[in-house]
Amino acid sequence: MSSPNRYLVSFDARRSIHQFTDVLIIGAGIAGIRAALELPVDLEVLVITKDAIRESNSTYAQGGIAGVLSPEDNFANHIDDTLIAGAGLCNREVVEMVIREAPQQISDLVRFGTEFDLENGELALTREGGHSHRRIVHALGDATGHEVMRALIAKAKASPNVTLRDETFILDFLTHEGTCRGAVVWRPGVGRVLIWAKQVILAAGGCGMVYRETTNPPVATGDGMAAAYRAGVQLRDMEFMQFHPTILYVAGSARSLISEAVRGEGAYLRDVHGVRFMPAEDPRAELAPRDIVSRAIFRCMERTQHPNVYLDLSHIDPAKVRERFPGIGRVCRGFGLDITKDRIPVRPGAHYMIGGVTVDMQGRTTLPGLWAAGEVTSSGLHGANRLASNSLIEGLVYGTLCAQGAAEAARKITDDLHALPLRFQVDPDASTETLDVADLTNSLRSLMVRKMGIVRDHARLMEARHDVEFWCRYVLIREFNDRPGWELQNLLTVARLMIESALRREESRGTHFRADFPDSDDQHWLRHIPSPAMS
Repeated sequence: MSSPNRYLVSFDARRSIHQFTDVLIIGAGIAGIRAALELPVDLEVLVITKDAIRESNSTYAQGGIAGVLSPEDNFANHIDDTLIAGAGLCNREVVEMVIREAPQQISDLVRFGTEFDLENGELALTREGGHSHRRIVHALGDATGHEVMRALIAKAKASPNVTLRDETFILDFLTHEGTCRGAVVWRPGVGRVLIWAKQVILAAGGCGMVYRETTNPPVATGDGMAAAYRAGVQLRDMEFMQFHPTILYVAGSARSLISEAVRGEGAYLRDVHGVRFMPAEDPRAELAPRDIVSRAIFRCMERTQHPNVYLDLSHIDPAKVRERFPGIGRVCRGFGLDITKDRIPVRPGAHYMIGGVTVDMQGRTTLPGLWAAGEVTSSGLHGANRLASNSLIEGLVYGTLCAQGAAEAARKITDDLHALPLRFQVDPDASTETLDVADLTNSLRSLMVRKMGIVRDHARLMEARHDVEFWCRYVLIREFNDRPGWELQNLLTVARLMIESALRREESRGTHFRADFPDSDDQHWLRHIPSPAMS
């Protein structure tokens, strides 16, 4: 794939601010903070995030965390459910490792101060789509991420060796002799800063903002994936964007997530005429995995020529609904909807990037010195379709593993970071012409919905490739000095990789559905697709 060989870092490093730490963590979601808490106190740890500390996909997670905690459940059940959802592309060894670690990680969260919901003095468990048992722990009804991150951030702030720094945007990684040595970042009122580190852990989250309809917060612009790609790190499986079946669809509202747990507690999906359509689509009905439900909703909307479907909870005890989903109820009340009796208008939206930076079972990337955890990665846990509530536990397990590996590696480094050469390639042809960043960002996000959405085909993907490649030719050579411009460059970089992978995978599997190749083809495509190297 041809592309401009873009260097975002274009400045005199000798006149810039330099900072030094043992371990740099990029991202303050569940994976990044869990890594910080696992690093030993004799190592200096710096955690950076581009927005407020609590502004991450992890904070907005509603449903909960999956783990085998009930005597009626067992590891084999959870493993099988994950493998089935993953449509043949899960790494079984990774699946078994993460699932067996889940109960201890949940116990650690309780030890760190997380207050999960209880029932009769025990952790309350719910069930979500694709799960055979009730195994999802949750907090504050439907605000699990908020409570988990509250506890983890408070614990990190109390750690003597951990510094949390918000409003810090990663521009690019620093590399020397094939090893990651830190990152170039930007801070308001300060400018560019070079942070040198013995080891770096990337936990920068996903890229849902590449789509117009998404459950992700505005920070999810794929910055970590794009920076890793520019540094020569391998990415893979970028065609697998998971769409959540149910996001609130009300004109003028933010596209709020309506948790998987709503269907897990018995809600029905109905079309505009009131017909419940999921039983005819799959024997698991509303509890089918997300890719199946999302495509069923897409077909229903096309069939009825209506822009959404509806979630119906009116047959469930109103007291239970209000207690279990206070956050969703509060959002819907703002639009005059009572979720105990009114149907909730919903449609699918981009939710979770399954592909990303390739990591091994310890969280190593293909660039020495760089580790990665959480949504920014492709670990092999999710395969082609993530099982609901497996993402937070992945972040916890891999955050822990990255910290353990990075700590061991950092202690072996004797190089003087202060003595590394400061050589940066400057692009002499970089354009500074004014560009309407907001307009182009909106155009990209709309294009991705139309041509790289839930249902894809060769013709639309080729149109998407043509448009994105054209935009890249004049956007990636520009010098920007603010966050919207850098985010646009990162979104375009990620979009190119996603479209290219979707074109290459000529089959349907998991979250990737090709109308022109509607069947899975294990003979040719039961494999991962690495992103092409930076040209």
